[in-house]
Amino acid sequence: MPISKKNSQSLAAYNEIKRRILAGDFAVDDRLREINVAHHLGMGRTPVREALKRLEDEGLLTHEPRRGLVVTRIDQRGVTELYAMREVLEGAAAEFAARHATDAEIENMAAILEDERQPGADAVALNLAFHNAIYAAAHNRHLIRSLNAVTDTTYLLGRSTLAVQQRAAKANEEHSAIIAAIRARDPQAAGEAARHHIRQAYLERLRMLRELTVHTEHEQESS
Repeated sequence: MPISKKNSQSLAAYNEIKRRILAGDFAVDDRLREINVAHHLGMGRTPVREALKRLEDEGLLTHEPRRGLVVTRIDQRGVTELYAMREVLEGAAAEFAARHATDAEIENMAAILEDERQPGADAVALNLAFHNAIYAAAHNRHLIRSLNAVTDTTYLLGRSTLAVQQRAAKANEEHSAIIAAIRARDPQAAGEAARHHIRQAYLERLRMLRELTVHTEHEQESS
C-alpha cells in the first residue's frame, strides 16, 4: 500500500526537525513554535504539528508551562540514566554481533576502525558509523530500534566526548577490543568490551560537565 502524501510530508518534517536538533540548529531550551517551524521548513502546519508531537513522544522535545515545546535539556541524573541504558544496550549488541556477524560485517567494522586512525579523521562521524555497524551485525530489529532512540537522545548532550583528542585515541583502542572479541566469536568478551567503552565515555562526559559548571560559575562571578 503506497504511503499517503500526508504521511510522507509528516515524515519529511519529522526527519528535518530531528536533523536540526541533532545538528544543534535548534539548541537546548529553544522554543519550537509550530508556525515558526513550519515557516523555516517551508512546510504546512499540519505535518509539522504531527512531527513535533512525535518528537515530544520520543523525548527530544519537552512541553513546558507558559513556553510550549522546547528542545529537551538533560540534567546530570538524566545523563547517568542515559549512559546506564547505553551500557546495557551496547553490551547486548556486541554480544549478538559476536554470535551473528558475517565475515563481511566484521571486515567493515575493521575498515571503519582503520579510518579512525587516519590523520584528520572525523572521529565523531566514524564513531557513529562504527556503532551502527555493530548494531546491524547484531541482526535484531528490536534492539536496533532501542539503540537508535538512545543514540538520538545522546545528541542532546551537545559536544561529543570524542572532541577531546585523548579520548578519541582511547576510544579507538576500546573499539579494537570490541572487534577482537567479535572476531573471536566470544559474546561474553564482546559484551564486556562494549560496556567498558561506554563506561569510559560516561566518565569523560562527567568530566566535561564539571568543566562546564566551573566555566559557568566563573562567568557569573565576573559579570
